[in-house]
Amino acid sequence: MTTNHRVLMVVNPISGGIDKEPIIDHVTKTLEDQEGTLKIYKTSGERDKEELTKIIKEYQPNRIFAVGGDGTIKLIAEIITDDPVPLGIFPAGSANGLAENLDIPRDIPEMTKIALGNHFIYLDTITVNHELCLHISDIGLNAALIKNYEEGNIRGKLGYLIQSIPTLIESDFPFQFKIDKEGKTLHRKAVLVGIANARRYGTGSTINPKGKYDDGKFEILVFKKFNIPQILQTFREDAELDEDFVEIFSASEIDIECDKNIPFQVDGEYRGEVKKVSAKISDFKIRIAVPEKKTGI
Repeated sequence: MTTNHRVLMVVNPISGGIDKEPIIDHVTKTLEDQEGTLKIYKTSGERDKEELTKIIKEYQPNRIFAVGGDGTIKLIAEIITDDPVPLGIFPAGSANGLAENLDIPRDIPEMTKIALGNHFIYLDTITVNHELCLHISDIGLNAALIKNYEEGNIRGKLGYLIQSIPTLIESDFPFQFKIDKEGKTLHRKAVLVGIANARRYGTGSTINPKGKYDDGKFEILVFKKFNIPQILQTFREDAELDEDFVEIFSASEIDIECDKNIPFQVDGEYRGEVKKVSAKISDFKIRIAVPEKKTGI
């Protein structure tokens, strides 16, 4: 079988503490069998955006594979905003939030089949404080957890679990928020406020059950209190969240302000403490290869 696949594989060699060589080997063999071409770029954390921009311009791939976590996907997305090359995802990070939401499997042959397939979604993107956001940003308790996780030395979901207790002890929640939405001002006391174009965190927790990825809107999630039974409920596929626990509404543009500086994160990356977060839907959509059952959502 001859194809015209011209693939650029972007690999984060250290993400998630996962060995990426089995993925590289399988994709290499698959493309050899299909008479496609493959170029591999391994990120270093230094000048990656500049190097990848040059490679994409010169190599002109017709598909890009992201082997890593959400940071690797985001790195690529920020480069291809003017030329949305189809993207294949190989989840190999710590939590893999976007892959979790798109039901990307962990089986390497199946991941490869999907990444080379022709079933796509056009994922909305959000500009949050002038930064590209692909699935979830938030201000408050979860961002504090991510900060502690990044400062720890245990990766993966276990690392998040270990850091959850000191995060709860150290955090001064609830916080006072002012939310400006389309000319209307809301005042809320909450443990965190999220901006979501996804249904689940990378841990598998469902926090936005009715969210859609391609409707030109995102959801504002106002978590009013720390409620363990309701938190456990979010790990169910059919999660039904109590309105006393979380308030959810849609928007295409929003301003969120807290009465003091508190932790803030974008797509699982801690961005420091801020008092204000502004978000709006951007014009750019990402074309992502997904399992057939995910198309048309």
